[in-house]
Amino acid sequence: MFRPKELFIGLRYTRAKRRNHFVSFISLTSILGVTLGVAALIIVLSVMNGFELEMRNRILGMTAHATVSDVTGSLSNWKAVANKLEGHQRIEGMAPYISNEAMLNNGRRVSGAVVRGVLPLEENKVSKVGSSMVSGTINELKPGRYGIILGSALANVLGTYEGDKVTLITPQANFTPIGAVPRLRRFTVVGVFEVGMQEFDRSTAIIHLEDAKKVFSFKNNISGLRLKLDDLFDAPVISAELTNMLGEDYWVSDWTKRHVNFFRALKMEKTVMFIILFLIVAVAAFNIVSSLVMTVTDKQSDIAILRTIGMTPKSIMAVFMIQGTIIGLLGVVLGLGIGVPVALNLETLIPTIESYFQVDFLPCDVYYICDLPSDLHTGDTIGISIIALSLSFLATIYPAWRASRIEPIDALRYE
Repeated sequence: MFRPKELFIGLRYTRAKRRNHFVSFISLTSILGVTLGVAALIIVLSVMNGFELEMRNRILGMTAHATVSDVTGSLSNWKAVANKLEGHQRIEGMAPYISNEAMLNNGRRVSGAVVRGVLPLEENKVSKVGSSMVSGTINELKPGRYGIILGSALANVLGTYEGDKVTLITPQANFTPIGAVPRLRRFTVVGVFEVGMQEFDRSTAIIHLEDAKKVFSFKNNISGLRLKLDDLFDAPVISAELTNMLGEDYWVSDWTKRHVNFFRALKMEKTVMFIILFLIVAVAAFNIVSSLVMTVTDKQSDIAILRTIGMTPKSIMAVFMIQGTIIGLLGVVLGLGIGVPVALNLETLIPTIESYFQVDFLPCDVYYICDLPSDLHTGDTIGISIIALSLSFLATIYPAWRASRIEPIDALRYE
């Protein structure tokens, strides 16, 4: 622990006007470096957290937290399975589905698509399709009427609007006396949805579950059950519980397995960005070393006098460690004072800057996320502050040790 006299002298050296103005300039540069590094880390990590949260919400708006099927990849007795799962407290919603690939045709325009058969009322419990409709509603899907809802980008490719007809061509074929004939069915476009993810807006079409059974010859089977859980981050744990509950004849998969590479890439990008911006703080810490080394040189006579009146080398070392730590502390406090308010108000600041300078940083016709999201994590803020303070403290050790090694007779010889 630092004693009062070391603390007093260290604070005095921090406030004192130095004879060498270059030393003061280096100290100011060190404070500004730590400030910019801490503020940049907080803002950038908040933005990356915001993008990760936005992407996760958009992906999970169409993808279930978990799915249940049997070992064959389908489900024959889905109502019995659903009744069995209803007793699990962590399941908030369930919906049967059929998923298959097909081709959609409108005149000369053809596109592949993943066609999903759903029950509209149940689908609203596990996905955000119903709240992402650009036109029409998901409740317009009626059994036997062969209505279809298209993703916005898919509808643009096919050149279709609400009320138009499209032809669905399935991979299965009908065998006739003249050979195998592709199975076709005309559908009426009853709605268009947009979730902001190319993967879904460009390649997903939704029809009623009963229509999907007829078109894809599923009879009484379905592809599986889609589940919504109370905590998506506990999906792997809950999936393991459901597997034990249902037995080895069923397979439970969660969203982390289906999108593991995507979220792993996001995490890697965040880590790399943290390391790059962390170098700003590291450079500022090296500036603290330079500042203290020059201060020690500038204060050699003062150090010699302090030694002659009884201060020990450890006390001299403590004086300069306090001075360097205060420089780091000032930088961290200023960085927090800049970074935290900016991160919390970034979604308001960016539109203001765009409006003032007449620029558009993320054009909506180019990027699917055209706003700059921000999600400030308290843990990130605390971690950045601790790391910056630790670096600042470590940077003081060598200059302070060098000051403690100064001998009074050598320092005062030419005074």
